[in-house]
Amino acid sequence: MGLAQCLAAAFLFLLLLGLTTGQRLVTIQQGPLYRTEGSHVTLWCKVSGYQGPAEQNFQWSIYLPSAPEREVQIVSTVDPSFPYAIYTQRVRGRGIFVERLQGDAVLLHITELQERDAGQYECHTPNTDERYLGTYSAKTNLSVIPDTLLASMAPQAFTLMEGDAVELTCEVSKSTVQHTHLSVGWYLLQGAGEPHAKEILTLSKDFTLKPGPFYERRFLEGDVQLNKVGNTTYKLVIGGVKPSDQGQLYCEAAEWIEDPDGTWKDISTKQTERTSLAVASQGRDLPVDITAAERSLAEGDSLQLSCVVGAPESSSRHFEVIWLLNEMEVARVDPHGVLIWEEEYKERARLGQLRAFKPSNTIYVLTISEAGLKDEGTYRCSVSEMKTPGDLHSIQTNVSSGIQVNVKAIESHMRLSVSTSTPRVTVGDPLILHCQVQGATLPVSLRWWHLPPQHPGHRVLVATMERDGTRSLGSAYQDGGTRGSLRLEKESSGTFTLVIPSTLDEDDGGQYRCEVTQWSRGRNWTEKGEAAVMVSSMGLGLHATLRSRIATVSYGQSFELFCQVDASYTLEEVPVSVRWLFQPSPPTAPLHELVQLSPSGTVVWRTAQPHFQGKAQLVKTDTSFKLHIHSALPANQGTYQCEVEVWRRNILPLGQPAASTSSNAVAIKVVLPESKLQVTMKDSSVEIAGGNAAIECRIVFAQNNSQFAVTWYLLPLLADATPLQIVRANYSSILEYGSKFSSPARKSQFLSQRVSSNIFQLQILSVALRDQGRYYCVVEEWLWLVDGWYKLGEGTSGGTMLKFRPPEHQLQMEKTNHSISAREGEEVTLPCRLQGALPPGTHLSATWFQVKSSGSDSALLTLHQDGTMEYPQEHLAARLFLRHPSAGDFSLTLGSVERGDAGAYYCQLQGWQQQSQGKDGALKALADSGYTQLITIPPEPTVLSRICSSPPLLNFILYLPLVLIVLMALTVFCWYCKFRKNKKGNFTGWTMELEEDEEVKKT
Repeated sequence: MGLAQCLAAAFLFLLLLGLTTGQRLVTIQQGPLYRTEGSHVTLWCKVSGYQGPAEQNFQWSIYLPSAPEREVQIVSTVDPSFPYAIYTQRVRGRGIFVERLQGDAVLLHITELQERDAGQYECHTPNTDERYLGTYSAKTNLSVIPDTLLASMAPQAFTLMEGDAVELTCEVSKSTVQHTHLSVGWYLLQGAGEPHAKEILTLSKDFTLKPGPFYERRFLEGDVQLNKVGNTTYKLVIGGVKPSDQGQLYCEAAEWIEDPDGTWKDISTKQTERTSLAVASQGRDLPVDITAAERSLAEGDSLQLSCVVGAPESSSRHFEVIWLLNEMEVARVDPHGVLIWEEEYKERARLGQLRAFKPSNTIYVLTISEAGLKDEGTYRCSVSEMKTPGDLHSIQTNVSSGIQVNVKAIESHMRLSVSTSTPRVTVGDPLILHCQVQGATLPVSLRWWHLPPQHPGHRVLVATMERDGTRSLGSAYQDGGTRGSLRLEKESSGTFTLVIPSTLDEDDGGQYRCEVTQWSRGRNWTEKGEAAVMVSSMGLGLHATLRSRIATVSYGQSFELFCQVDASYTLEEVPVSVRWLFQPSPPTAPLHELVQLSPSGTVVWRTAQPHFQGKAQLVKTDTSFKLHIHSALPANQGTYQCEVEVWRRNILPLGQPAASTSSNAVAIKVVLPESKLQVTMKDSSVEIAGGNAAIECRIVFAQNNSQFAVTWYLLPLLADATPLQIVRANYSSILEYGSKFSSPARKSQFLSQRVSSNIFQLQILSVALRDQGRYYCVVEEWLWLVDGWYKLGEGTSGGTMLKFRPPEHQLQMEKTNHSISAREGEEVTLPCRLQGALPPGTHLSATWFQVKSSGSDSALLTLHQDGTMEYPQEHLAARLFLRHPSAGDFSLTLGSVERGDAGAYYCQLQGWQQQSQGKDGALKALADSGYTQLITIPPEPTVLSRICSSPPLLNFILYLPLVLIVLMALTVFCWYCKFRKNKKGNFTGWTMELEEDEEVKKT
């Protein structure tokens, strides 16, 4: 066999192997994560969709911010030599290690996080599959932030009498940049050897108060409080201390941050120094004794406890008795004899297994009819004497006594094993489960449970068999029409078999648990075992992959798309249909259906597709579908996708399919014929003194049947200028002007025309100074291809620099800079005057400019030499007037001043001379005026203006006292004021001035 045949066989083997395998997927804890320096950090990573052994290996690496492209190896579950030198010591010392949660999931531990541990972490799983398919690594970001949490409390020592109040203050602060929450709690540590502290009261990160289990009642009664009295101060208040409050008290603060997956993580915890609290009892003598009929008993025996209160004159005294097991409350009897069970004991009390009663005011009894291992421990009765029955705030004395009770377990030799002969089935197939019981000497009862994976922690009863052989079904399995008639049989040698004739859907998969209970002397022992089954739908393993041998095709070339379908079952035995979807490029709409091939082989074109019908061919093989497109057009360019639907075996493909899948999208690009366009790139320059100008754009080479669109651009002489589109002539010679050249005056000045087959010309009439700059053209080549016009390419010409020839003379103008103030809404005149005489035969034109904040000059108005007026900014035309009272005065009047008119203005005068009859004039002289700075003042109504705006007689009556007061005030303060007049002697207002003669206010 030759090399080519070997490669083809290997490729076919890998392809067939890929049909039965899933894709490996590695997932890692979502980032970015923020953790404090010095804290213990964990990162989880897991892999799915793999082949090979159930126990996968993991390798952890980091990409440091200083070298984000360089991988630094940290730790591996398989290779001891994997860590780089900087991590070797920490890995050997277990400062960094990997904890395996299960075969395909691990935790990376960093016991003491360092600042250098910040970076991007990568979890990689070495390949155990027969081929590479899927992802083998995942990354997450970890940032190391400073630990800024502080918690402090001054150490103190209190000795209080029972019932006294105590207050403790804790200072907690943080300065973390990230958004974090604080939790503050108080704890009590009792006894030198006690490892666990009792929680008193905590202000959680969610800003809610949560008391500890021993302080819930006192918290609800308001005896224990936690108050925040400042930004950093937290105060614990215990209104009436008890002997049970004795010990070491401390404050613990924790800082929490929300991870991207929505969970909150404590990133720092601090404890304060401890405060000692001693409580002295001040009650009367109240001896309490607890006794048991038997302290050591076997499992299933009865336990009776008696609590005797040795109190004189007991009939006139009021007691509350609380029964506790291992310091957890079981029941209480209040002074009125009312019995209250804790929640977890209520069911046993209802069944008669627990009893608590009061034979007399000094004797209290607790009985357990069938004691179990959970009933072993230290029992204590706590007696509280009260002044008034039911008034918890009148407690005088609280005394307790305890006793240890041991319960010995009775061993059971029963063992069981659970198995299934149908571990993997398809929907509709039966399930058969076996439960083998060994070592059971007495009749047993049996229960089968279903543990659906979609509801963790939930179980559904399937069937039961009692000791007498009575059988029953769970409520979900009583309808024989869905899963058939379930059978639960006891076979020889202690084997119980459960048969579910027909699985309903994938939810019937999961764990099935067998529970067998053996009974003796009123006691029972239960053994459990589980077996897993997988119920597969027709969608399991159904996958479609779309591919093409070529992604880029030339115009007129044919191409093929292959839709490969994989499934966990034999695809040829079920009805299959395929839909081909298409989205043109550039996209104008979402993917839409192109054509469908039904299971019967019928081809249906869903919408009118003139670019596909008659050119597309559909072919079906065993597990793939092919779409063949003949003679590709530009309209065939776009994104393709296939959708596959399957129906159940022996069921007609009607209604909803049993399963469906969509392939990946494949983009096909159709390349147009190569453009041969060449445009002359030679730069040139033109210098004129006035008149008209013509700019040429020449095509050096192009295809004979092409059409051209030409766009003309102007790059002004300003340093930071951007090219301006003048006019575009498309391939149909339709003109479209740019925004700066769309006014009627500019349109009439610029004209694009084709003067020959390969030469285009831009005509510029009456060239002005602002028309100076670099002109160039962009030529687009267009070609008609069967179904429309398509752009093949474009070329940019060289530039033609158009400049005015410097004038021979300079006009004499007033160069003085002015500053003029004008109130909004008023009219203002900006000066522009010619000084000296004009050369004979000279005609003047004038242009006014406003200096923009960007530094560029914007033309406002132009008076041409022929007397015509041009307004480049048409929205200002109604407010601009050229004064021109004499031959040399071109002052600009701006009406109804607005706030945006503020800025600098100047005018430019140009002198033109007629060269000859019928020709435009030449620029002979040029000059700019000085700058005029316009300052706008907001309108400010005065008292007098408001008076004058009212009806005369009414104003005179209403405002006469006010006018007199104003005149008197002006008389008193007249030495601050001066009377101001304008040039014509008219009164314009008063101006108040300081000694430095600075104008402060205008009224």
